[in-house]
Amino acid sequence: MYAAFTVVGWLASRRVRNGTAADLIVAGRQMPLWMAALTMTATWVDGGYLLGTAEGAYKSSIQLGIQGGLCFGISLILGGLFFARTMRRHGFTTLIDPFEARFGKRWAAILFLPALSGELFWSAELLVALGSAFDVLLGMNLTTAILTAAVVTTVYTMFGGMWSVAYTDVFQLGLVAIGLAAAVPFALAGAGGLEQSWLRYALARPDGHGIVPGTISGSGFWSTPAVVSWWDVSLMLMLGGIPWNCYFQRVLSCTSPGKAAGQSIVSGVLTIGFAVPPLLMGIAAFSYPWPADTLAHLQANPAETLPLMFAHAVPPLVGILGLAAIIGAVTSSFSSSILSAASMLSWNCLKRLMWPSLDMAQMARVIRLSILLFGAAAAAFALKVRSVQALWFFTSDLVFVLLFPQLVFALFDSKANRIGSIAAFVASLLLRLGGGEPLLGIPHVIPYPELFAAVLPGRAADWYDPGTRGMLFPFKALAAGAGMIVLPAVSRLSARWDPPRPLHNPSIE
Repeated sequence: MYAAFTVVGWLASRRVRNGTAADLIVAGRQMPLWMAALTMTATWVDGGYLLGTAEGAYKSSIQLGIQGGLCFGISLILGGLFFARTMRRHGFTTLIDPFEARFGKRWAAILFLPALSGELFWSAELLVALGSAFDVLLGMNLTTAILTAAVVTTVYTMFGGMWSVAYTDVFQLGLVAIGLAAAVPFALAGAGGLEQSWLRYALARPDGHGIVPGTISGSGFWSTPAVVSWWDVSLMLMLGGIPWNCYFQRVLSCTSPGKAAGQSIVSGVLTIGFAVPPLLMGIAAFSYPWPADTLAHLQANPAETLPLMFAHAVPPLVGILGLAAIIGAVTSSFSSSILSAASMLSWNCLKRLMWPSLDMAQMARVIRLSILLFGAAAAAFALKVRSVQALWFFTSDLVFVLLFPQLVFALFDSKANRIGSIAAFVASLLLRLGGGEPLLGIPHVIPYPELFAAVLPGRAADWYDPGTRGMLFPFKALAAGAGMIVLPAVSRLSARWDPPRPLHNPSIE
């Protein structure tokens, strides 16, 4: 299978007409709508998406299982409706370009850091997910699985950049669809059929089988800390899924603004649809007659729900197809992520800021070296950093809190300036860090529940979980909202000292 990925990537590299940076980063802006939509879907439907959906449905509720797929799909639809057309019309090359145009090169280099960190830790988290699947299904050593995936994917991404990634994405998304379609009927049959599985699930979790929490009991949006926290995370996924360079790389590869918007909307619908099979696998796992030792292992390790279903609930050949689905999902997203990080480093940092004299041929070499660098760095993080998933969650928070307000006003507010951007960045960062991060051992220093006790239902103590969930108060949305207010307000107050800049295009062509 890895050999097939390499061959597809090599064949696709022949689409790189001139070997220029534009070919490698944005496919020469010649990608057809259907391919852009499928490569976008393949990027979002990653290993964490598949494993997390099944895990959430098995251990908790439908709401937790479907949250990622539903919100990521809505994110793509919102991006297509409000952002894709504008970005493509200006002919930008990366997410960082509008920041550079509106706020200057040096401040854009600071805004580049959370975007780069998010891509790097996401890449590493993908490799860990893949290694775990290989361990459960094939008993393969974790280090071997991670290094094999990293080497193969990095090599074919270096071949042809965006073209190689797009063609292999389409191939890998096909593997995901085939693997899941083959496995779901066997899994449901082993659990007693869809109807029986659903009845058992609904009976055991009377308020956990609705798409949105609180809908079954009618408790409402602001009823309990857990419900409010679900909406806070959902808002982060829907809006925080937009300011990612791997998203805009596909948008900017399209031939026109209209097609850029269209492919984003189509891929959003497909992304939501791909949540259904792993969700059904998680429901089936809840009712499946597991051997006692396997059940004990699953209850202790719910993240392995999907691999264990492939290993025990389906025929061996179908289980291999299921493994192919996980491999395809992970490698498609991994290639997209390292290409995205390499594009931002090469174009916005090295070319635009440090070495403007680089010509396009030199840029192409720099991009390929950057892909190699980030592939190696992601593999190293996956092997050495125990809390890589926690780091990815935290940096994803930062992308939402810090970059979403910046992107909105960089694109749509002609009076936004650098001072306003800096003020919003600092305010949002302090409010986000003040809420803490229990997965990384960062304590909360701002007592949000006590400050807002007058408008919160229940006791203030109910709004903080000392375990893994931490602060249940919606402080992430509050931090992003503060940036949305501070940036335009300070920009207008400081316009006399820092005149706003036009949204010009630092074109790569």
